[in-house]
Amino acid sequence: MDRVALHGLKARGHHGVFPKEREEGQTFIVDLVLGLDIRPAAAHDDLTRTVHYGIVAEEVVAVVQGEPVNLIETLAERIAQVCLKHDVVQEVEVRVHKPDAPITVPFDDVTITIIRSRA
Repeated sequence: MDRVALHGLKARGHHGVFPKEREEGQTFIVDLVLGLDIRPAAAHDDLTRTVHYGIVAEEVVAVVQGEPVNLIETLAERIAQVCLKHDVVQEVEVRVHKPDAPITVPFDDVTITIIRSRA
């Protein structure tokens, strides 16, 4: 399976279990790895035979900016389902970063990573 990756998609969302997170929001960063067969697109030099990563990026940002959820696990699942709606995408790895998580000790980042497929 071939891979198309998008790294560092940034959007502001209001996800989290604490009132401050819901009220003020924070930046979330998303990395995607889409699994698909790119041979038909490459053979015909045809965008319609692959995934349009610009559209996927817009859809993912819309999910992050959309309806708030408590957990980044839920957010990752919603993002995965949006990616799998594209017929050519057979598998997706989603990593959601929450660099401003409400943690009381010094840290660099919090992430959740999921892998989902059609099978």
